[in-house]
Amino acid sequence: MEFTQIKETCLYVHDLETTRAFYAHQLGLEVIALVEGSHVFFRAGSSVLLCFLPEVSRIKQSPPPHYGSGKLHLAFEAPAGQYENYLQEIQHKGIDVYHHETWARGTRSFYFDDPDGHVLEILETGVWD
Repeated sequence: MEFTQIKETCLYVHDLETTRAFYAHQLGLEVIALVEGSHVFFRAGSSVLLCFLPEVSRIKQSPPPHYGSGKLHLAFEAPAGQYENYLQEIQHKGIDVYHHETWARGTRSFYFDDPDGHVLEILETGVWD
C-alpha cells in the first residue's frame, strides 16, 4: 500500500466551545463541522482535525466507537518561511510556548498546549523531508 497522507487525526476534548474558540480564533483553523454535544471538526491545510467528546464517541455505533485520554500530541507544519511569524503570533496571543527544538537537519519546532493539555507543535517545513 502507498498512502498519500494522514487525512485526519483526532483529539478528545472536554468542552466543544472552548475547543472551537481555541482552534478557530487562536490558531485560525476553519470550522468545517460542529455537532453540539458530540464533536467539532477543523480544516488544517489538506488535513482535518477531529475533536470529539470521548464519552459520546465511545458509545457510537457508526463510525465504530473510539476514545482516548491523556496528553495527546499533534504537529502543524508552518508554510515555508513563516516559522518565525507563527512563533511570534502564538506568543503575541499569550499562548505559553514552553519548549523549542532544533532537529538534526537544522529545522526547528516549538511546543505549547491547547486548553485540554494536548501537546501542540508547530514545525518548520523540511523536518520530515
